[in-house]
Amino acid sequence: MFHFCNCTMVRCVGNNQYELIPYECPTIKPIKCANGREPVLVYDEYHCCQQYACDCVCEGWGDPHYITVDGLYYSYQGNCTYVLVEEIHTKYHLKIYIDNVFCDIGEDVSCPRSIIISFGSQTVKLINHNPKGGRANLEAQRNGARLKLPYTQFGLKIMSSGIALVLEIPFLEIVVTFGMTGFSIELPYKYFGNNTQGHCGTCNNDQSDDCMLPNGKQASRCGVMADYWVAKDIHQPNCPPPPPLPTVEPEPPQEEPCKHQTNTSICDLIKSSLFSECHILVSPDNFYKGCLFDSCYVSNPAVQCTSLQTYAAACSQAGVCINWRKHTILCDSNCPSDKVYKPCGLAQQPTCEDNPEEEISDLLANYTVEGCFCPEGMKLFNRESGICVEKCGCLDPQGIPREFNETFEYQCQVCICYESTKTVSCNPKTCPSPTPPTCMQGFVLVNQTNPEDPCCSSLTCQCQINTCRDINSECNAGFKAVVRILEGKCCPELTCVPKDVCVYNGIEYMPNSSIPASKCQDCSCSNEVDSATGLLKINCSPKKCDQNCSKGFEYEKTDPDDCCGKCVQTSCVVSVNGIDHVLEEGETWSPRQDNCEQYSCSKYGDTFTTSSSHVVCPPFDKSNCHPDTIQTAANGCCKICVEKERACRVTSMKTRVSQNGCKSKEEVPMPYCEGSCNTITKYSAAAAAMQHQCSCCKEARVSNRTIDLLCDDGTIAPFTYMYVEECSCSQTNCTDAEHARKKRSFT
Repeated sequence: MFHFCNCTMVRCVGNNQYELIPYECPTIKPIKCANGREPVLVYDEYHCCQQYACDCVCEGWGDPHYITVDGLYYSYQGNCTYVLVEEIHTKYHLKIYIDNVFCDIGEDVSCPRSIIISFGSQTVKLINHNPKGGRANLEAQRNGARLKLPYTQFGLKIMSSGIALVLEIPFLEIVVTFGMTGFSIELPYKYFGNNTQGHCGTCNNDQSDDCMLPNGKQASRCGVMADYWVAKDIHQPNCPPPPPLPTVEPEPPQEEPCKHQTNTSICDLIKSSLFSECHILVSPDNFYKGCLFDSCYVSNPAVQCTSLQTYAAACSQAGVCINWRKHTILCDSNCPSDKVYKPCGLAQQPTCEDNPEEEISDLLANYTVEGCFCPEGMKLFNRESGICVEKCGCLDPQGIPREFNETFEYQCQVCICYESTKTVSCNPKTCPSPTPPTCMQGFVLVNQTNPEDPCCSSLTCQCQINTCRDINSECNAGFKAVVRILEGKCCPELTCVPKDVCVYNGIEYMPNSSIPASKCQDCSCSNEVDSATGLLKINCSPKKCDQNCSKGFEYEKTDPDDCCGKCVQTSCVVSVNGIDHVLEEGETWSPRQDNCEQYSCSKYGDTFTTSSSHVVCPPFDKSNCHPDTIQTAANGCCKICVEKERACRVTSMKTRVSQNGCKSKEEVPMPYCEGSCNTITKYSAAAAAMQHQCSCCKEARVSNRTIDLLCDDGTIAPFTYMYVEECSCSQTNCTDAEHARKKRSFT
């Protein structure tokens, strides 16, 4: 027979045929929970029908005392780590352990030091570093690393009220609280019903099987059972192994007489009218019994407070809030001065960073715990700071809350809390100019921190050795003055001691620095001390010659007396647009697409000189040309033609002078003569031959001009050249004129 989730059954009737039969749910019967809780409706295994069941709550406190998930009370003083809750059949990979330690000197009584929750692949440890009583010192760890609370990640939520830690696993609706030597574990029946074992028992509303041993058998008392639930998954070398399982039921232990009980016990408060409103909801008997036990056998009376605290927490979860601590002197909350004690505050406290749209799990939305909370009208600045504020603003660099637009000083800065950014911005503080005092001989005026205002400076007279006469003239190079100040005086006596330096020719050199001691050796200052002088030794090695020469140069050893050769120039190098061009002697070169610029290489003695010229084209008037005579001149730069009229005249030209590695800073004017002069050829009858009359356009008046050339070594060299002032036509031999015409085109 099969079940469907719509509450219908399928029955096989034969011949491979089935029929559907409505599944009738049994009548829901009321039950009473053995742990005193209200029953809840849960679905059956087919998720069709509902029935009443009891959610399970396991509690422990004090010596410690336990109330199992089904409400069975017992005490157990084991000093080890034990299994509180473990799944019988692994489904959610959940284990919860308790770590008990002896907490009373001279007495075999123990207190819970930590609760360990193993869930999936992560382990969370809730620790109280002060289990012997007094103010709780709480810490939460995940996989051994300290957590900053509140913590929400990997399916876990952990928060602190200052008195208790609260852990929630929303997926399984589990809530674990721990603190002040007590704990509680809330497990929903729908996930863990009939599937738990350990110190907390089996979650099935049946107290008779809560003392189950690891082998599945029942012990007559849970105090016997507890010995056998030592945690096997946790390394604890100091824990004794559990005794062998009993074959015969051991005799119940003899009750020892009460050792410490006095008339001042606070246990009676549990059954007093202070808790009367809770008595009908949560029975006080087990908590009262545990309190009396602690008052008898624990020398520290503060342990009694844990019974009241645990009972008050159970009442709070039942809906009854009781401010019980103000009725005792022994059980003070020990809240810090900026917090107030609340018996039933929200576990998830409001903060300035709260997002109204952020969802809070149903379990913690109204879950209350006792603890230290912000006073009325105040909230936490954020969940990490633990600082209460009346108005939300900024936290300054010291973690102090500041209101929006508040101005304050911090580390010599004037700061303001800006509302737009919710951050603090600081600027240096402005200080008044200090008044200088009059200083006596040997003292100098110095700036120091103003004792009345540490943020500002003041001027004071201070003795300084370097102001004393002859303080630096007593010691030779390489030695420093060690001073000894005489009583009541400023200037010191000097003793010369060697420094950590080398000395050569009266000059100090630091360790590892180069020293020009020899032309053919590389010398440097070592870290080795010369025992004779106390100074550092100078180490020398043969000099390494650099034979890498730049373009246009070749390495040659020209002088046998020199340590190294040198780079000798063998050609000229012209750099145009960042590209080097090598020119051999006598070679002329023009850049591509620029025939007006010419570079030539000349050699004068051993010196290669690069000269550059820029052809400045004369004015060109197309209308003054005979038709079809326009062409590019032989220099490839200027336009020329046969002119209708062209007189001899001075033509402008500028060029950059370069000679012997020196160059002019800019182009200089070098005008020349150019133009047409009359030339006549006619027949002479008398001479019976052609007669030629020629005139040449040449300089008529010149002057010498001198310019400065800037050399590579930074020096200035003068250079003189002829400057054409005036040109005219002069008679010349026609043969010479023809030769001059050809030569002029080359120049």
